[in-house]
Amino acid sequence: MDFYVTLSPGLEKISKREIEEFGGKIREVREGKGRIFFNGDLYLIPKINYFSRTIKRLNILLHKEKIPNISLEDVYDRVYNIDWTNYIKEFQSFAIRPLRIGEHNFTSIDIGRVAGEALIKSYQKDKNVRLKVNLDYPDVIVRVEVVFDELIIGIDTTGDTALDKRGYRVFNHPAHIDSTIASSLIYLSDWKDDEILLDPMCGSGTIPIEGALIKRNIPPGKFREKKYGFIFVNMFGEELLNEVKKEVVEKENYYNIIGLDKNQKYLEGAKENAKSAGVLDTIKFVCGDATKLQDLFDSVDVIIVNPPYGIRMGSKRMVKKLYNEFLMSVKKIMHGNSRLIVITGEDRLFKEAVIKSNLEIKEEFNVMFGGLMTKVFYLTL
Repeated sequence: MDFYVTLSPGLEKISKREIEEFGGKIREVREGKGRIFFNGDLYLIPKINYFSRTIKRLNILLHKEKIPNISLEDVYDRVYNIDWTNYIKEFQSFAIRPLRIGEHNFTSIDIGRVAGEALIKSYQKDKNVRLKVNLDYPDVIVRVEVVFDELIIGIDTTGDTALDKRGYRVFNHPAHIDSTIASSLIYLSDWKDDEILLDPMCGSGTIPIEGALIKRNIPPGKFREKKYGFIFVNMFGEELLNEVKKEVVEKENYYNIIGLDKNQKYLEGAKENAKSAGVLDTIKFVCGDATKLQDLFDSVDVIIVNPPYGIRMGSKRMVKKLYNEFLMSVKKIMHGNSRLIVITGEDRLFKEAVIKSNLEIKEEFNVMFGGLMTKVFYLTL
């Protein structure tokens, strides 16, 4: 089967490794675009939806074509010519989720209307049954995307709620990090079992919690299934999911994970989230100042942080002060093998602070985070 996933643009190399570990054969990686195309067997569907930590959505790829001056007639023809009886049962409902990127003489609503008509007519031709449309709670979701001069048609196996919504969160920080980005940064750090992981501005605890879930081999789908479910079950049944669940061997080991924040309210919320995720016993939450880390720690191996920026800080001057003081402080608890991973929307101010601290930028790259282009920095002494 052919598939494509969507993810936070900029993190393709990390998700690529994850797909390969699941057994997928990569066909195309669109760097900075948040899309990876690959093929594999049917079991990739439950594996990625239940186990993946860095991917947002998995789609079965039905059609992909570059069409110069693409028109609504092109959309209709390609949708009509797909054999939908392989994916939608006669008694099931469907919904088109359209997307349009670029300049065209039609809207995404037009795409949805035309694609819906084509699918209904195609199914009537093959089965003499008129399928029902249910825009709110469909049994099957069809993605029809016109991206500049390319048409992509697929079956969404994940559902309207993407995989970054884990299901364990009971407390929301006003600017919490996306869980798939948090996991990607942890993978980037190459954090070892015997190393200390610190998030010095942990907010609602996403980075420490995702770290604990990774080390304990607790699948994120465990929580998501209870709260959101998986739409692929409508098409392929529970048996497929139950089969991959048999592979799960969770660990009960304890790890050196620390979540620090100076806001006690956020820390209490982080504890509730960790408790909900079943990992509170391996995370130490500490109330403290990220600009005075040397008062709390002698040495830390891996530091991963999503520091405040923009509206959260109120002014550029305050952001600049925070970054300068934070990096001066963090340098005092780093040793020769320590790694610091930072994601920020204020990359210019952060780079200025890095220069002052004399830390070394080993790697930097852009990541789209909540509609905002941010930058990830990998720093060492």
